[in-house]
Amino acid sequence: MTSPNLLTRREQNRAWIMLIVLTMLTVIGMTVVLPVLPFVVLQYVSHESDLAIWVGVLEAVNGLCAFLAAPFLGRLSDRFGRRPVIIVAAFGAALSMALFGVGGALWILVLARVIQGLTAGDLPALFAYLADITPPEKRAQRFGLLGALSGIGTMIGPALGGLLAAVSIQLPVFLTAAVALTIAILSIFLLPESLKPGNRIAAITLRDVQPFAVFKEAFGRRELRGLMIGFALLALPFGFFVNNFSVLALDSIQWGPTQIGLLTAAVGIIDILIQGVLLGFLLPRIGERGVIVSGIVAQLIGLAALAVVASLFAQPWVFIVGALMLAAGQGASQAAMDGAMSNAVGDDEQGWLGGATQSLNAAMGTAAPLIAGALYALVSHAAPYWLGVALMVVAVIVVSRAHIANTAKRPAPPSVADAPVPFAGAVD
Repeated sequence: MTSPNLLTRREQNRAWIMLIVLTMLTVIGMTVVLPVLPFVVLQYVSHESDLAIWVGVLEAVNGLCAFLAAPFLGRLSDRFGRRPVIIVAAFGAALSMALFGVGGALWILVLARVIQGLTAGDLPALFAYLADITPPEKRAQRFGLLGALSGIGTMIGPALGGLLAAVSIQLPVFLTAAVALTIAILSIFLLPESLKPGNRIAAITLRDVQPFAVFKEAFGRRELRGLMIGFALLALPFGFFVNNFSVLALDSIQWGPTQIGLLTAAVGIIDILIQGVLLGFLLPRIGERGVIVSGIVAQLIGLAALAVVASLFAQPWVFIVGALMLAAGQGASQAAMDGAMSNAVGDDEQGWLGGATQSLNAAMGTAAPLIAGALYALVSHAAPYWLGVALMVVAVIVVSRAHIANTAKRPAPPSVADAPVPFAGAVD
């Protein structure tokens, strides 16, 4: 069991406020550029038919570099503290997006995405920072609050990017660079270091930062094995949904961009309500395991509904219910799982854990679109979602048997039978 670092109350309050601000800015900065990325790339391709290939290459390069770098940056935060890694990552993001905005050739865009992936260390460090300043019993709820803030940022970012694109295609890209630079400056002057010297590791070994060695160690630990397997099993089907649901909406129920955009906003609102409000009610009552399993079951139902839309019953209301169930379940289970995994490792391993999960997430994020696209095109439109249902069934079994300390669950009140027996000669 881990314990939070003992900052002063004033430092804890400032750290929590800064963590909220940095999370919001990070997500807005990551998403404000999404609406214009294809249009930026289009300026440098010889033929419009090559656009999809180059967009895929750029995202694959970014994902691969994040996969390789996340364990190193997470462990670096265990050695030197969270604050330096957050600052360096923010400066790296600012440089990469400024370079992407300047452009000039495709190789410059590729270089920009390489820098972005290699310095994508803010998320493992922020994960570890939250664990440092939060008692174990409150971690799942606070991960949920940050997840809700991420949902708000995901709604704000693309909308802001679309509005700015009306002025200039490059403007959202440079805004992303400015946001990253703001994060770095705020971190330098206002972010206290959360990892005390006594909780830092003495050295970093090659095994600590090699992704497959990190995975081997994480999956080899009894206290992490079930949660890490569950994490991977959940990430893949959700990746199918994120990368394919707009195509399914177009093909099955003939929706256009407006309907898809409204549903995306509704998904964001559901995510905010689940992680920001409902988790605080559920965690003390059913614990981390109960929330994770319930969330997986909700995702299973959502994926089954989408598979039915794709194959048997193409009705918009079924599509909407499926998407919202999937989003609600994913938000709840992910926050509770993050909290449970954080509680399973020591104070000097929070960065290592954040790097491991971020690297695994990057791997799943790279594989999911390829698998979903191949199944959708070559097998059937419902195939990715039925595969997702099967993976969710396995996830329920794995998580149900996993080692999880339900630190957020309130202990049951003592029963009458458990009450101490008064001394026989006691007088009322």
